[in-house]
Amino acid sequence: MLSLLTDHPLVCALVLILIDLSLWHLLSASGSQWKLVVRLLVFALFSMVLFNAGMNPLQPAPFADNVPLHLAATGLQIGWWLFGARTLTVLIGAVMMQRVGHTGRLLQDLLGAVIFLIAVIAALAYVLELPVKGVLATSGALAIIVGLALQSTLSDVFSGIVLNTTKPYQLDDWISIDGMEGRVTDIDWRATRLQTAQGSMAVIPNSLAAKAKIINFSRPIDIFGISISLQLSPHVRPSTVIEALERAMQGCRQLLSKPAPNVSLKSSNSSGVEYEISGFVESMDQKRMVRNQLYDLAFRQLQASGVSLLSSVESNAPAGLSRPRALLDSSSIFSGLSEEEKDAFCANMTLQTFRAGELILPAGEVSDHLLIVESGVVSVELNRGGIKFESGRMGPGEVIGEGGILSNTSLPADFSAKTYCSVYRLEKDYLKPYLDARQDIGDAMKALLDYRLNKAQTLTQETPQVAQKRGFLQWLRRRA
Repeated sequence: MLSLLTDHPLVCALVLILIDLSLWHLLSASGSQWKLVVRLLVFALFSMVLFNAGMNPLQPAPFADNVPLHLAATGLQIGWWLFGARTLTVLIGAVMMQRVGHTGRLLQDLLGAVIFLIAVIAALAYVLELPVKGVLATSGALAIIVGLALQSTLSDVFSGIVLNTTKPYQLDDWISIDGMEGRVTDIDWRATRLQTAQGSMAVIPNSLAAKAKIINFSRPIDIFGISISLQLSPHVRPSTVIEALERAMQGCRQLLSKPAPNVSLKSSNSSGVEYEISGFVESMDQKRMVRNQLYDLAFRQLQASGVSLLSSVESNAPAGLSRPRALLDSSSIFSGLSEEEKDAFCANMTLQTFRAGELILPAGEVSDHLLIVESGVVSVELNRGGIKFESGRMGPGEVIGEGGILSNTSLPADFSAKTYCSVYRLEKDYLKPYLDARQDIGDAMKALLDYRLNKAQTLTQETPQVAQKRGFLQWLRRRA
């Protein structure tokens, strides 16, 4: 092996370069550490071959009497500088990726360009013995010309370095840049690429992003803020509105309890008052669903308090409707009743109130009456493996106790008041003749009962425990 290196150093050096290029492409990306080790080893062997053959990269090539040999040695010495620059760049890149990850790629590329420029100048000065000062002066003038021509591009490049250093956002973050909202898919030399909620791609120059107002929805990583605004009449007492919106807020289980959601009065003038519900959810995917749910809950709780959203169009609902009648009109179960039947129902509905935490209908109890939630929030709790958990919340217009009315069955759920609740009660003896005469009411209540029973069965099923794999060492410990 040593004799081969000493007898044919130029051939061995060329073979080492080819081996390095081949192994670099053959090794997979997952073996990046092995790729770095192989490159360092090959560069060390390449350096040893050159120095043993008398080819010092800090001096002109020997073999001046043999022109082909002299040119080959010159090429290998220049290659040593480029090979060293590439090895150093890869080493710096590996260290930076461990510390700063993908966001340091732009700075890594810039350092690599500087290292290669230094290697080229060193090769010109030491190997070719060219006047480096003249080359630098020429390259400096050329750099000024190119810099003026590429002024906007260079602004994007240096702005990209600033963004990667300060890290206002990273890959996969949801951000807003001057109102343009989307998920960061790439940050390169020139621009930041966002995938918008509509699925399109937005390309924002780094120079613009560095000057713009940036909102990062993904920081901190475990909470995402949401808010909805509502316009109401200025003649409604604010405390009435705020209490109704707080009940709507408590009716949404997806809102995080910490940081606590809140209701605030944002602005007021003669044309209307603006209220805002704001809170946090645990994932970006929930934002749209929770916003829609909050609007629906706010509408129902405000309606239960006798407050309507501000609108330029007058409501078609008859004026002076009682609250029981309004509940029947909005109910999907009883909305098909005639006007006379609704009036008769209203006359037989009695109002009950429950304090927060008070049990409305316990699990397993067959109800002899139907309850319609008039206002407030009702919490539904199930039991799984002896542990109670909240499976849902109910609001105005929803019914409780349909199982006892239909088939003398009960639900395995506790219905309790989450807030102060008002409910209207209809006795089974009064409802039964209507159920026998009106199939549409019975079908609607049966569909609701089936849905609740299936959901309760699904949520209370215990997940099977996966048997842990035990190895030989665990077996020895048990036997000891």
